[in-house]
Parts: sequence; C-alpha cells; structure tokens
Amino acid sequence: MPHLHIAKFKEIEYPNSKDGVSFHFSADNITHKEEKLISVSVENDNFFLLVREEESRVLLKSDKTTRPASIYNVHKALLAYAKLAELETLSSNVPDNQKNIHLETVSALKSIEYFASNFSYDKELQIEVGFGSGRHLLHQVVQNPDILFIGIEIHRQSIEQVLKQIAIQNIQNLLILDYDARLFMELIPSNIVGKIFVHFPVPWEKKPYRRVISTSFIEEVNRVLKVDGQLELRTDSEEYYAYSYETFINFNKTSLHINKNKDIAIVSKYEDRWRKMEKNIYDITMINQELSPELSINGDFNFSNEKLLGDETIKLYGQTKRFDGGFMHFERAYRMNDGLMFRVSMGSFDKPENLFVIVKKDSVSYFPSLPLKSKSNLMAHKLLNEALHG
Repeated sequence: MPHLHIAKFKEIEYPNSKDGVSFHFSADNITHKEEKLISVSVENDNFFLLVREEESRVLLKSDKTTRPASIYNVHKALLAYAKLAELETLSSNVPDNQKNIHLETVSALKSIEYFASNFSYDKELQIEVGFGSGRHLLHQVVQNPDILFIGIEIHRQSIEQVLKQIAIQNIQNLLILDYDARLFMELIPSNIVGKIFVHFPVPWEKKPYRRVISTSFIEEVNRVLKVDGQLELRTDSEEYYAYSYETFINFNKTSLHINKNKDIAIVSKYEDRWRKMEKNIYDITMINQELSPELSINGDFNFSNEKLLGDETIKLYGQTKRFDGGFMHFERAYRMNDGLMFRVSMGSFDKPENLFVIVKKDSVSYFPSLPLKSKSNLMAHKLLNEALHG
C-alpha cells in the first residue's frame, strides 16, 4: 500500500488543487480522534486519503474503502498533498519520478461502475475469479482472441503483473476488475457467459462464510451462464472440494463432471509446487442446463425529501438495522465543516458493501459512488433512508 510517513500533518484550505489533483474537503473521525479523511479526485477517480496520528509520526495513505483502481492516482494524490501542504516526509514508498509506462497506458483496468452502466456485452464472455499470477487467464485470452475475458482479483500485485502483460502483449480481449466477484455476478445479464473459472480459491476453513462458492453465488452463476455454459472449480483442498460438491448437488437440476489430478494446458506456480509435493488436485465442472429469466431489479438509491434528523443524526453511530437476509450498520462517524459523514456497511450478511454517506443540512449523498444495484442493497438503502429521516 503506497504511503508517506510525515513529521507533522498540516491542513490545507479547501477546495484546492495541485499537479492535476483536486482536494475537496476533510472529515474528522469523531470517536478515533487520531484519524482524518481527505476527499480527493484525480482524473475519474474519487477517493479519500487517510491521515492517522502515530506515536512519533503521522501516516498518510489511501483509505481502503474508497481505494481507486489506479494505484498511480494514489501516488499522485499523496505527492500532491505533500507538496501543497509543504510536509516534511520521514519515509515513503511512493515513487516520485519513476513511471511504469505499461501500467500508465493500459486501459484494461475498469471500475465496477463501468460494468454497471457502460459495458456492452456484444461477444461471448468468460470470467476468471481470483486469477492470482494470471498464468491460466493469460493463456486462455491468447488462445481465444474472439472471446472477451474478465479477470477478477483483489490482490494488487497480481493485478499489476497481469496489466503489464496486457500492455507488453498488446492484448485486446481482457478486462480487469478489482472487486468482490460475488457482488459482480449480481449485475451481469442472464444467459450470456460461456465459462467461469474458479481456480484454487482461498478455502477459508475457519471462516466458511467468506468462501466464494456458496448457494447464493451458484444461483447467480446458473443465471448468468448460457445453456451448456460451465463453471470450472479447481482446488487442492479436499474439504473445499467436498463442501463445493454438496453445494452444487443440492440444486434440483445439476450436471457435474468430477476429476482428480487432471492434466490441463497451463497451471499456476502454486500447482507446480503442489504437484511436486504429490498433493491431490480436485476438479468439479458444473454445466448449466436451463435458460434463466432476464435480470430484473427494481428500485433506486434516491433519498427522501422529508426533513432530516438534524443534530440528532449523530446518535445513529453504532446502530444496526436488520432485514431478512441482510443489514445496514453505521460503522464510523465523521464531522465535516458543513455536516456529518458515516462509513456504512450494508447489504447481505455474506457479502456486504462498504461505502460512505454524507449528511448535510438538507441533503444526503453516497460517496464515492452509489451502491451496487442489488436486491439486498436496495433493502438496506430503504432502512438507511428511514433512519436518517427519523
């Protein structure tokens, strides 16, 4: 994570700008006095920088909830603020003049908003969830130039490695997304995906609720797959294999192919290691056999025009509102010059979404963007709206 350690934090006047970076406002954490957020925009990215007072220095980095897709925009924001406020930098892992032309020029890295509003599904689509080193994904992309691939990964180093290869090889049929695959599946239209690869997902033995394979995930997979479309699960965990098999087989109409230690055209570096250790590799291929109805989610994320709670709004901090299958929780509270801001967690219990809500005298808005349009998020929004208006 790019960051600066500085001797002392200095506030600037807002709004302000430096080297193509705009700074809009700051917000002080009400309960954690050592923390502050700074609203930043660079090109099309809107996010927060986090300021945290430490024992003998101050940490300045990007806030993980709003972290943008472009790591270079984070670099720009950190360096621009340091220059604008004339900060004394004690240590830094942010390159000042070093540039990676491969990552600057590649346009394959997309935000979730791109897929939610602008993406055109005009050719066969295949998806890899958690592509890791990218060996398998890049092999599939090169071998199938007429198919559009989406690679989903949350590990930044893995994303940057694949982006470099996209630029070096001039790959045109691969898009990259840094997002929760479980949420992403909820916005894909029905019956358009040819294959979904889930190779060596984290087993999460102690936290099974975090597994990507679940009943709700497979419901979405079956919906988005074409008839005869396939989900290909590959794992070295016998427990995860058994758990996944039980999840798949519980569906009424299921076609499964099971393999053990199957040879495939390209393997990851981890699979190379496991094979040398004579560790078993399990494959389950689930084939969709049914045409699904079109995706239909009704509702919006507008806020009521009714009078807000005013000074009483701060009392919402720490509260949780629940509904069947999900919740809405006020995690943290921040004070701004002209209002309050909450960091909220909302949606379904097994895959909640985290974002901010800005509450001013007569208006409410989400930051940095609207929640993903899912049934659970719309229900959570309804509870949020009711809470803010008493």
